[in-house]
Amino acid sequence: MNPMGFYTLFYKEVLRFGKVLLQTLIAPIITALLYLLVFSHVLAGRVEVFPGVVYTAFLVPGLVMMSVIQNAFANSSSSLIQSKVTGNLVFILLTPLSHLEFFLAFILAAAVRGMLVGAGVYLVSVFFVAVPVQHPIFVLTFVLLGSAVLGALGMIAGIWAEKFDQLAGFQNFVILPLSFLSGVFYSIHSLPAFWQHLSRYNPFFYMIDGFRYGFFGVSDIAPSYSLLVVLAALAALTGVTLLMLKTGYKLRD
Repeated sequence: MNPMGFYTLFYKEVLRFGKVLLQTLIAPIITALLYLLVFSHVLAGRVEVFPGVVYTAFLVPGLVMMSVIQNAFANSSSSLIQSKVTGNLVFILLTPLSHLEFFLAFILAAAVRGMLVGAGVYLVSVFFVAVPVQHPIFVLTFVLLGSAVLGALGMIAGIWAEKFDQLAGFQNFVILPLSFLSGVFYSIHSLPAFWQHLSRYNPFFYMIDGFRYGFFGVSDIAPSYSLLVVLAALAALTGVTLLMLKTGYKLRD
């Protein structure tokens, strides 16, 4: 291990998004707040997803996790594609860092950004509705795992993409649909049978459902099963990312 090199790369990644907080932190918090205000205004009092849980409170955990996963993905993917396009990625590859240290630095930085945005969304939301936290361990576990999963997926997308529009296509046609169709605004039990079955193939659904369980103590799927699915997704994406880094796929061209 190279602790100093690892910390330097991690600090560089945190500093990168820290320099533009208006774009990386404040803008996604405002976006999530707008979703909360619009959907709660339209549906509050008309929809009760869980017994005793008002719809506005139901929305908050979903919006928090959606913000976490989208920003964790954006952090690692945008960093890699910018480094590739500008040509400064070579200076990172020349450092005496193993592919595991490279991976961990990017994942931790993505998790930091994702969780900062998520915390901001939650803190702003509690001014409008009370959101209890019944199982904080589940909340922390799912937010950490969710940000790590999307950080790894962001690294895969950033390594694969050669241009900004390819990365934008990945985000618009993969990340956004999966996040919006993951139960952020609804329970899958309100869907027809076909769409309920299809939702179970969406890993984002398990992240959000398990995360929501930590707040209300109720969920669409057993939280232990959701945890297993998210862990399996993290293990698979970690393996793919480490293999890409180790072989230099699209990094040494």
